[in-house]
Amino acid sequence: MTTSPPAPAPAKESLKNLLKQDTSGLSGRRWLWLAGAALLLAALLGFFLLGAKDKSNAPQYETAAVERGRLEVTVSATGNLQPTNQVDVGSELSGIVDTVRVDINDHVKKGQELARLDISKLKDAIAKSRAALIAAEAGVRQAEATVTESRANLARLQEVFQLSGGKVPSRSEMETAQAARARAEANLASAQASVTQARASLSSDETNLAKASILSPINGVVLARKVEPGQTVAASLQAPVLFTLAEDLAQMELQVNVDEADVGQVKTGQKASFSVDAYPGRKYPASISRVSYGSQVSEGVVSYPTVLKVDNSDLSLRPGMTATAEISTAARDNALLVPNAALRFTPSPGGAKKLDSGGILGSLLPRMPRSAGPRAPRGEEKNGGKRVWVLQDGQAVAVQIKTGLSNGRMTEVLAGELKPGMRVITDLATPAK
Repeated sequence: MTTSPPAPAPAKESLKNLLKQDTSGLSGRRWLWLAGAALLLAALLGFFLLGAKDKSNAPQYETAAVERGRLEVTVSATGNLQPTNQVDVGSELSGIVDTVRVDINDHVKKGQELARLDISKLKDAIAKSRAALIAAEAGVRQAEATVTESRANLARLQEVFQLSGGKVPSRSEMETAQAARARAEANLASAQASVTQARASLSSDETNLAKASILSPINGVVLARKVEPGQTVAASLQAPVLFTLAEDLAQMELQVNVDEADVGQVKTGQKASFSVDAYPGRKYPASISRVSYGSQVSEGVVSYPTVLKVDNSDLSLRPGMTATAEISTAARDNALLVPNAALRFTPSPGGAKKLDSGGILGSLLPRMPRSAGPRAPRGEEKNGGKRVWVLQDGQAVAVQIKTGLSNGRMTEVLAGELKPGMRVITDLATPAK
């Protein structure tokens, strides 16, 4: 009986090796796929975590609404209230004050006596001047008599000369008589001049006596009294001020200093309002009556004196009060207004909205360096326009506008894409703690 020989051992070993290789290859590929899936999952998880972190770190902004309203441009200035006509009353004479007849806040009339000096010396001077006048007038009469005598003597000699046929009196006697008459006439003229001088002295002394009574030059109110009875007044170099009078406190003026940067906007006739510390919350109307061309410099600051007319019919305002005036230089009704803070705001380079650069792959690729060309000032473009920023999808987007008047807080928008109700970025929001 014939039996088949058993399979050779090498063939069995080859099959085992083949099965072993197939099993190890399948296991390697499986591990390769698992590793790739794990890497992809880690990449996706990192991307979402990075996106969430970027979103949490995105800048937050403060915004304000664009609205329509009235825009009024004003210029501020500070000054003091003064009467329209203020007069300092003094004395031309030196002497002792005898009486004072008025006090502060008294109403006075033109020509009313305010005070009076001691007039005893003035009366003595008048008496002396009158005596001198009388003496001068007597001298005139004496000179007139001498003239009459000299003229008669000369006439008699001339008559004798004619009767004697020129023999008597002698020529020298005739000349002496003529000279005597001329001297008498000259003495008469001198005496008459002395009378005029004496009268002038008397008039001057009487004038001084009248000036001893210090009278009011205007109708008004006594603002200040600087003299008391018994006080000595010395008027040797200049007239001392005894009283200060205001003509009419119902009409006053506010004298302010307008800064050189604002004086170009201020013109005569413009309306204004002002307030004083004595009446908080009350606004007084006024109008500009004069803007001086002459300047004044105080601590290096150049300003121009400006006068405003003020109605003080209720006499609530008083001279010397410090007032802060708001001068209206321009106004716009129904103007499109944007806050000035929006014009000053510029977002950080990462906060502005940018074009898509290729997603995740693009973010991993290197970028070309930015150009270092000239940059426009904050909020201002090269063409002279302005730029504000609005929010779109959480990003700051620039909007070009053209601006007009500004009052320092709001600015008028003349042209651009801004509409009422849009919200413009004014600042970065402060993160909550």
